Amino acid sequence: MTSESIKLQQVRERIGHACAQAGRPVPSVTLLAVSKTFGPDAVRAVAAAGQRAFGENYVQEALDKIAALADVQPPLQWHLIGPLQSNKTRVVAETFDWVHSVDRLKIAERLSAQRPAHLPPLQVCLQVNISGESSKSGVKPAEVPALARAVAMLPRITLRGLMAIPEPAGDFAAQRAPHRALRELFQALKADGLALDTLSIGMSADLEAAIAEGATIVRIGSAIFGSRPAAAPAA
Repeated sequence: MTSESIKLQQVRERIGHACAQAGRPVPSVTLLAVSKTFGPDAVRAVAAAGQRAFGENYVQEALDKIAALADVQPPLQWHLIGPLQSNKTRVVAETFDWVHSVDRLKIAERLSAQRPAHLPPLQVCLQVNISGESSKSGVKPAEVPALARAVAMLPRITLRGLMAIPEPAGDFAAQRAPHRALRELFQALKADGLALDTLSIGMSADLEAAIAEGATIVRIGSAIFGSRPAAAPAA
């Protein structure tokens, strides 16, 4: 086995154990490999080990990788998980499969208008600033219901659920708290009639807590790819 296969298998085993502890079926959690700052060769190696869905933070870096890996079969699925500026919405709408980081109606409207008709609807999540950190992107929890209803009405995109990047916490109980708050918000939206199915929460350090609170997508980078190289410039 390659080192990529071993690391990927270790993460999948963590997911499986967390699902067992939570009484959930393993297929209810999708692994998103976060490949930001790692080059096409690293992504290709992880794809060769069986991973299909990859998350990127920086638009231009992602576009370069998507072009370099266009030959991979079956095709890879690309998720934008970083902040999205208005001037980048067209290329994102034309290229990505998912956007997890919608945090205002203007961005959703542009993605809707710019999604090509020949592609399936763009799958989107609303990013929620669940820990109230001034340094984090995301809509305030109290503002989510109105934004969700507006986004759900737009054509060419499909609102799937919520995403958050909680403030790091030391122990399991503390890690669960923000994930629980996001799940409760998610459940309230569903009770209000929105057809949502996605909670994008949990990273390498807290995936077990996220799965315990209902995560359906966990975004795992360092546990698969190793320590990150120097951060790429935001784009």
